[in-house]
Amino acid sequence: MKYLANFSRILRDNSAPTKLLVLCSLSSGGLIAYAESPSDGDRSVTKNPKETQKKRVVVLGTGWAGISFLKNLDISSYDVQVVSPRNYFAFTPLLPSVTCGTVEARSIVEPVRNMIKKRNGEVSYWEAECLKIDPVSKQIFCRSSVDENLVGNNDFSLEYDFLVIACGAQVNTFNTPGVLENCHFLKEVEDAQRIRRTVIDCFEKAILPGLTDDERRTNLHFVIVGGGPTGVEFAAELHDFVYDDLVKIYPSVKDFVNITVIQSGDHILNTFDERISSFAEQKFQRDGMEVLTGHRVMSVSDRTINMKKKISGEDVSIPHGMVVWSTGVGTRPVVKDFMEQIDQGTRRILAIDEWLRVKGCEDVFALGDCATVDQRKVMEDISSIFKAADKDNSGTLTMEEFQDVIEDIMIRYPQVELYLKSKHLFEVTDFLKDVYGNDKKEVNIEEFKSALSLCDKQMKSLPATAQVAAQQGMYLSRCFNMRKQCEQHPEGPRKFRSGGRHEFLPFQYRHLGQFAPLGGEQTAAELPGDWVSMGRSTQWLWYSVYASKQVSWRTRFLVVGDWTRRFVFGRDSSRI
Repeated sequence: MKYLANFSRILRDNSAPTKLLVLCSLSSGGLIAYAESPSDGDRSVTKNPKETQKKRVVVLGTGWAGISFLKNLDISSYDVQVVSPRNYFAFTPLLPSVTCGTVEARSIVEPVRNMIKKRNGEVSYWEAECLKIDPVSKQIFCRSSVDENLVGNNDFSLEYDFLVIACGAQVNTFNTPGVLENCHFLKEVEDAQRIRRTVIDCFEKAILPGLTDDERRTNLHFVIVGGGPTGVEFAAELHDFVYDDLVKIYPSVKDFVNITVIQSGDHILNTFDERISSFAEQKFQRDGMEVLTGHRVMSVSDRTINMKKKISGEDVSIPHGMVVWSTGVGTRPVVKDFMEQIDQGTRRILAIDEWLRVKGCEDVFALGDCATVDQRKVMEDISSIFKAADKDNSGTLTMEEFQDVIEDIMIRYPQVELYLKSKHLFEVTDFLKDVYGNDKKEVNIEEFKSALSLCDKQMKSLPATAQVAAQQGMYLSRCFNMRKQCEQHPEGPRKFRSGGRHEFLPFQYRHLGQFAPLGGEQTAAELPGDWVSMGRSTQWLWYSVYASKQVSWRTRFLVVGDWTRRFVFGRDSSRI
């Protein structure tokens, strides 16, 4: 007790920093207590609230890009707030399966608040739509998506230090008359549910007594505009739904069913390998589906779709019972308004740099379908690059100087590495030999320009896919997690114009392959290394990949359960 009293006296004495270690030994174990009392000097220091306040990061959207960013962000370093009219994340690659009941809608969605809860509640979510972005005052203006009949104001604003725009894109109708009024789209879960109800309605209408054969044939003519991955996958799912399930329930009208795919280009799946495109067209023809390539849709009415043949200019009109429009994406109104404010009004899509920053706004980033990476060209900086590489100011580069600078160029300008890979040159020395041969000793600036002039041709716009959005979200979260470290010690590529280094490496997309389910348990796949696979074995690969990419174990079990149920019992034909 005497020792404890002395310890208490020491703790009360604030003249010097004091530490205390207390050990209590018990029969069942031990308890160790450690305490430290600050000095007077420590007590006099009060931190500025502005210095300790976390930077606020506002994220617009809960799609692939936004969720990937949130899942990988170190939220202990930021005040994170999320704004989205959709309070869930949807696994959009399986939307075609939802349209036909192969997978249930709830099986592919994960509530945002479930995901926030796993982050210890450090992320705030507001179910609202962003109406306007003000980059000058660094505010966003929002309107609640909740029922307006409830009490309270629906409009509010949020300030931000960093803004991440990941609100995706809307359907691009190309201003075609009648599309908005008479077509279905396939961008959201609600779209897939509406398509499912309409398909059932078409069959229920077709079997009513008193209809002519032409009327039944019109009601059961399903048209898909767009021969990309979404359109082709929906056509394949619809064919399986009709001929595996619905014709057994509506046998009297099975001969009136027709499925047509309209593509303005020469082939469907034109972003895939030619072998896959050809295989898909042949399979659709064998299955009795009509593929109209080289046809451009001019207008859509409630009963007909009007087209023009590109080659002959002939006008063609066909009746329909349902039209699904799947022809690309367009910019959302809030993003268009933001582009006008930052002098990007003449562009079709928001431009971002290699670090995913919106051009003209240092603290605003954009991810996914709403933006495109405007990669800087090598030839824009070629003189500065040559000057930085010519260390002795001789006007020429030795092979050693060329090799040193080309390694920096490959980091700063990813298209250079793509160019080398396209020529199967995996070493810088191979590139030098390919361009100059073995006897070259020095290179002047004109020869230097000639060697790199073709690299910029490798620059292509990234596709509007979940894979791109997810990789961008993951990349940006890493940049935010390393921000303080890199501000003090930049680790990015060289700045050839002004000297020094960039804080981060630029974003570089890694294509991991793509699938095209074609129905009948057959899928085509284009995987890295120019590997193309088609058939039933690829379908099982598709099952395993899509199951593994689910964002939670809950949705993973639900999706696999839906696939199993479909194998055993078939698809549900109820209108729900």
